[in-house]
Amino acid sequence: MQPIHKYPSLGSTGKLLLGTSRKTRIISATALFLAACAFGAVGVAPMAPDASDLPVSSIEQQIALPSLAQQIAALEQSAPQYFMREEKVRSGDTLATLLDRLGINDAAAADFIKSDSTARSVMQLRPGKSVQAQTADDGSLQWLRTTVVGGRDSPVKNLVIARNGDNFKAVEETAAVEMRVEMRSGLIHSSLFAATDNADIPDPIASQIVDMFSTNIDFASDLRKGDRFHVVYETYWQNGEFVRTGRVLAGEFLNNGSTYQSVWFQEPDSKLGGGYYGFDGKSLKKAFLKSPLEFSRISSGFSMRRHPVLNQWRQHKGVDFAATTGTPIRASGDGVLDFAGTQNGYGNFIVIKHWNNYSTAYAHMSRLAPGMRKGSKVSQGDVIGYVGSTGWATGPHLHYEFRVNNVAVNPMSVDVPNAQPMTTAQLQQFRSVAGGIMHRLALMRPQENAVQLASAK
Repeated sequence: MQPIHKYPSLGSTGKLLLGTSRKTRIISATALFLAACAFGAVGVAPMAPDASDLPVSSIEQQIALPSLAQQIAALEQSAPQYFMREEKVRSGDTLATLLDRLGINDAAAADFIKSDSTARSVMQLRPGKSVQAQTADDGSLQWLRTTVVGGRDSPVKNLVIARNGDNFKAVEETAAVEMRVEMRSGLIHSSLFAATDNADIPDPIASQIVDMFSTNIDFASDLRKGDRFHVVYETYWQNGEFVRTGRVLAGEFLNNGSTYQSVWFQEPDSKLGGGYYGFDGKSLKKAFLKSPLEFSRISSGFSMRRHPVLNQWRQHKGVDFAATTGTPIRASGDGVLDFAGTQNGYGNFIVIKHWNNYSTAYAHMSRLAPGMRKGSKVSQGDVIGYVGSTGWATGPHLHYEFRVNNVAVNPMSVDVPNAQPMTTAQLQQFRSVAGGIMHRLALMRPQENAVQLASAK
């Protein structure tokens, strides 16, 4: 059965009107009536008029748009909102203050960071480190990301703490970092660290400078005002942000009229550690350090003196280095511990047996370093204990002895050989490395540069 239309005679135009408003239908119906009258007057019409030829009426329709606030409210109801924030760790920050600045209000996340062995690294970040975090609108943590820096030779890692359902997960991933080579110069006015601070040289680099030249320079007593140094070292960056320092590649120190130069060299693909050498290829590492303490002063030398406790004139068979309690004491050379414990007036005491009938002794320590016992092997520079005043001592200091065939000699004047020299093959590889470093050091010598420029004119 065919459907029944209320207006069968209107045809397609009538059907079109059924879908319009009442006002529109009245206007269009009037147009049809006039068209019908015209059809009757003329009496001849081959077909009904085309709809496109009919009069067009302007119709204004008012559309009620929702306000901006209503649109935002609708979006907030349809999907959760997330916020990302970045902050730098400040001096004195606790986990609570850091999370608060990041907009994190999530007790479960804080508890996870405190308890998880990997996530706990966030609590050990140094001031200046950047931390990024994403939170939901209620302050719950979605993820937190930062960079974790290990030791000098350890890879830089990105730490990510992410929500995993109702729990959290922490992972460390090796970070892609950029290595840069930096060059700095400094002038001694008072101390090495004051000079490195003035030259914007990081403290870890200053400590390496001490290690590089400690066999030739006692940085507590040998420095002079006007001494100058140049240093070439590595720095590591991630996304334009400084991450950490690397190794000192070369250095030059002008001390009291003498010039000392050093360049790091390690054979390519060698699993053995490298070392510092002069530009002639000779190792700068001597069998013994000039001082077992990085920074100290000599309070009593190798000579006859009145004993401060016994009040008797006796031979002082070592050198006393005054330093604060707890100052690390370093092994002056490679060897094996021959004694580690307490001995009479020496207090906490260590004796290291070295090669070729050499031995060194360290007395009055506040405590021995962990693992120090008779038979333990140590390398030059290893921390073996800490300055104290045990035994017959009137104040904190290190009593240091240098012995040859068990006979004490003056450690400040004994002549000891350097380490084993390079082979011919190693020397060829070294020269290819040293050439580029020598050019960098030359660029940092302003007086020499001025002379070279003047002579070139």
